[in-house]
Amino acid sequence: MHTKTIAELSRALKQREFSSEELTRACLRRIEKHNPALNCYISVTGERALAQARAADASLAKNEGGALTGVPIAQKDIFCTKGVKTSCGSRMLDNFIAPYDATTVERFDAAGAVMLGKTNMDEFAMGSSNETSFYGAVKNPWDTAAVPGGSSGGSAAAVAARLAPAATGTDTGGSIRQPAALCNLTGLKPTYGRVSRYGMIAFASSLDQGGPMARTAEDCALLMQVMAGFDVRDSTSVDKPVPDYTATLNDSIKGLKIGLPREYFGAGLDGKVAQAIDAAVKEYEKLGAVVKEISLPNTSLAVPVYYVIAPAECSSNLSRFDGVRYGYRCKDPQDLLDLYERSRGEGFGAEVKRRIMVGAYVLSAGYYDAYYLKAQKLRRLISDDFKRALEQVDVIMGPTAPTVAFNLGEKTDDPVTMYLSDIYTIAVNLAGLPAISLPAGFVGQRPLGLQIIGNYFDEPRLLNVAHQYQKVTDWHTRTPKGFE
Repeated sequence: MHTKTIAELSRALKQREFSSEELTRACLRRIEKHNPALNCYISVTGERALAQARAADASLAKNEGGALTGVPIAQKDIFCTKGVKTSCGSRMLDNFIAPYDATTVERFDAAGAVMLGKTNMDEFAMGSSNETSFYGAVKNPWDTAAVPGGSSGGSAAAVAARLAPAATGTDTGGSIRQPAALCNLTGLKPTYGRVSRYGMIAFASSLDQGGPMARTAEDCALLMQVMAGFDVRDSTSVDKPVPDYTATLNDSIKGLKIGLPREYFGAGLDGKVAQAIDAAVKEYEKLGAVVKEISLPNTSLAVPVYYVIAPAECSSNLSRFDGVRYGYRCKDPQDLLDLYERSRGEGFGAEVKRRIMVGAYVLSAGYYDAYYLKAQKLRRLISDDFKRALEQVDVIMGPTAPTVAFNLGEKTDDPVTMYLSDIYTIAVNLAGLPAISLPAGFVGQRPLGLQIIGNYFDEPRLLNVAHQYQKVTDWHTRTPKGFE
């Protein structure tokens, strides 16, 4: 059962080939067997999952329910789940039991999906390797000496190792797409505002966006059908009708105009990754697509702009964690100032502290104009680059990450080098555009991803373009050794 995609599981459940309870128990057994080696789950909600599975079976027996009824999924531990610990991978929230469900969780529950547990992540979604978690690093199932990517590394590792058919992730600067690439998955970062952020613990409010992680574009379409939609409780949610994401999956892409940014294929891109991306583009040409070179001239500014804006927003969002209202509190504080200082000093990890300090600095009275305001102006230039490019082409293609997965511990002492692993993904968040990463090959035994960027709310086209590639290639069908 664990080898099936969501689409296959949905058909099998409706045909009563097996029950949701049987499927859920099989997933829980795999988690019990493999999670100690991978560390991809923070919490496993076995009793809740089985109760949901029985309810799903009752619905299916009456020929009720939708595509996800009875299908197990995992939730990234950044989404609030009522009655279940929601830690954000941090000591600060190690004792936090959410009193309500995030909108994304509510929607999956309403669709009849089964929640297996909460997945590990970089602390407060700050990281590109899943090594900043208070609960320890996640291992990549393709090579346990390697990182799975971050911040949604737990979700990526769980799906890659077949410990869940799919999982949710969040993407602030590439945190769905980069781990998807490094773990041989399909991961979609939707248009900003397409998926509600209510109950999704904030890192950088103008950049954060939830999205699906699965093995195929078809599965991501099924997940997006549940996740997308307006939410009155989220002021950044866009009130726009949700299309049928599966309706256009099989449309022809003959005549599709693909843009290849010259800035994505220069220094810093691993030669073998470049070869694999070139081979993927040639497959698209065989399918009738037309390829042309384009330019995104402000690409080099994306990383410095992001690491001004994101820390500024995080320093504001994380100010609420002060040891007073909820979360970690230091022992025996001498006074209020000591309570604040030690609770935050002991509750946050090194990377979170680093970003809070940078954010406080760039927002301070003497430096706001020089850093934060200038970064926002450059952000508009980056967005305008995409606007001009997408007037010439239908989609933009390139590598998701400059290399395959690096080794655990390889970049922990060099934050700047770590930040550069998101060089191809960050600009998409700054512009608020949708993008998808899909499996496109291997270097040795480590996978790599092809990134496809589209125009605002053009997720149906991205899913269609990805699905057409997956119909003629088999990268997405491969399973890590030992997890078959």
